[in-house]
Amino acid sequence: MKVKTILVSQPEPKIENSPYFDLQEKQKVKIDFRPFIHVEGVSAKEIRHQKIDLNNYTAIILTSRNAVDHFFRIAEEMRFKVPDTMKYFCQSEAVAYYLQKYVVYRKRKIYVGKRTFAELSPLIKKYKDEKFLLPNTDKVKDAVPETLNALGVDWKQATFYKTVVSDLSDLANVSYDVLVFFSPSGIESLFKNFPDFKQNETRIAVFGNTTIKAVEEKGLRVDIAAPTPETPSMTMALLKYIEKANKGR
Repeated sequence: MKVKTILVSQPEPKIENSPYFDLQEKQKVKIDFRPFIHVEGVSAKEIRHQKIDLNNYTAIILTSRNAVDHFFRIAEEMRFKVPDTMKYFCQSEAVAYYLQKYVVYRKRKIYVGKRTFAELSPLIKKYKDEKFLLPNTDKVKDAVPETLNALGVDWKQATFYKTVVSDLSDLANVSYDVLVFFSPSGIESLFKNFPDFKQNETRIAVFGNTTIKAVEEKGLRVDIAAPTPETPSMTMALLKYIEKANKGR
């Protein structure tokens, strides 16, 4: 079956040269974007219930831009003046760059990993006498606490924000040829919104092994998967599938 419509379960890209827009134009397909999940911050009161006193920490571990935003939001709500001596351990350059929204970069002690949390761990180990706070989501990958425990550092995890299922009720009578997912949370949202969802002829595109597993556990069929050696990005995987499906149209 040919592909004419695609729903990507993420916000619409803000950059004009997104490969999704290029795909849409060249393949003459309609691509809509809709976040299936979104992030909501918890209140300062909830942070206190978690027995978190920001005065007790000398270093902050930041794994995402959401973590940056919500740490400084809570600090402001608690009227906590973040000291200039605070150390920041950022999982990636993108997170470290985003940190500049809140601090003067060159005047702070900022340590940057390459990409994964494991790559950040040697830097954390180097400063093992610090008291670390990990402001995070309610859904933390097991590898993060396991890595910190293995390092033997003094650390505490706190839920500063939560991943919440978005309301998709307005899509109840809308159908797409391809649904694109990037996380198990997206699949969870699909079934929370549409408990009786049947795949039928709908193609499902997924990114990452954990998402593939989540799709298969729901008894659904994976039609398009990324990353692979041939298609390292989702747009490349979609392009390859569309070219084959729409051949000779």
